[in-house]
Amino acid sequence: MIPHTSLNLSGERFNVIYKFRGDEATARGKARGICFEQTIEFPADLVGDDDIRGQIFGRVESFRPLDDIHFEATVSYAAESSGFELTQLLNVILGNSSIKPGIRVQRLELSERLLAAFKGPRFGRDGLRERLGVKERPLLATALKPMGLSPESLADYAYQFALGGIDIIKDDHGLANQSFSPFKERVELCAAAVARANAETGFNSIYMPNLTAPADQIMDKARFAKQAGAGGLMIAPGLAGFDGMRRLADDDNIALPILTHPAFQGSFVTSPDNGISHYTLFGQMARLAGADGTIFPNYGGRFSFSRDECGEIVEGTAVSMHNLKPIFPVPGGGMYLDSIADMSAFYGQDVIYLIGGGLHRGDGLAETCRRFRQLIA
Repeated sequence: MIPHTSLNLSGERFNVIYKFRGDEATARGKARGICFEQTIEFPADLVGDDDIRGQIFGRVESFRPLDDIHFEATVSYAAESSGFELTQLLNVILGNSSIKPGIRVQRLELSERLLAAFKGPRFGRDGLRERLGVKERPLLATALKPMGLSPESLADYAYQFALGGIDIIKDDHGLANQSFSPFKERVELCAAAVARANAETGFNSIYMPNLTAPADQIMDKARFAKQAGAGGLMIAPGLAGFDGMRRLADDDNIALPILTHPAFQGSFVTSPDNGISHYTLFGQMARLAGADGTIFPNYGGRFSFSRDECGEIVEGTAVSMHNLKPIFPVPGGGMYLDSIADMSAFYGQDVIYLIGGGLHRGDGLAETCRRFRQLIA
């Protein structure tokens, strides 16, 4: 037996709702097991009747069938087990259990005290609208691509996109610091190109470079991008880490809007029985880490996300999370202008439409962008 332990904890707990695959006995066993795996990772029978058992152990608060082979359980954890840090919070939510099959995080119910530990999105929907000067309509975004173009060629595209009235012109996630497109040169040229177009049109387009980089370079690159005139940043937390994105969002000396990119996160959501739900990963977790908009593959494109799964993401971007602002859903991935009518009916006004390669099909890039803007208006 381990020594008897007394703890001075608040008694506040947060909930994680899990889905388990298996018959009822198997699912109940998984629910009980997760209470130990996600906390003590130690034989429960060796823990006495003390505060570790009474407060640190996870607790199954509810359990119900979804169908013959799927069951949903609410498991609560002591708020203090998170350390009030994003990395440890994510570890408690899934951690070791991500290695086990038939376990999926469905949604989070975090306590106010825990949520208060995170600043979340700096701008959110309202702040980004104010920054761009767009009160009501959906925002328009595109990506600079393909990989292999020179910084000068990408800057020319950025200029034409801004002339056409695209609100957000971001790097494609594949643009990093390659020899054919060095980061600093690309950022300076693209930011200047967008500023030049704005001076001609009176629009307020912004350029967002890709900040997904080695951990020891991210903050320096962010500072460089801001000084060069970038109006926002994009980062892929599946590669750079959720806490890397949080650090960017929290830094008052940077203070730029952030889009999160889904690269490397797909395997978390593509199985209905494992990993993390679309609602949680692209909605709730993106907000915890400070994103102002969350990019994801739109239904009907070249990826496998369904209409219902995209709807879940929209819900996760707006569900009440105490102090954390709602953020923009940013559907993209193989979209074209003829998709806009259906998407408008589905997403409404609070959305950022992301069309990349599809804008290059037309009679001129700037003119196609103007048509895109007219379709939205």
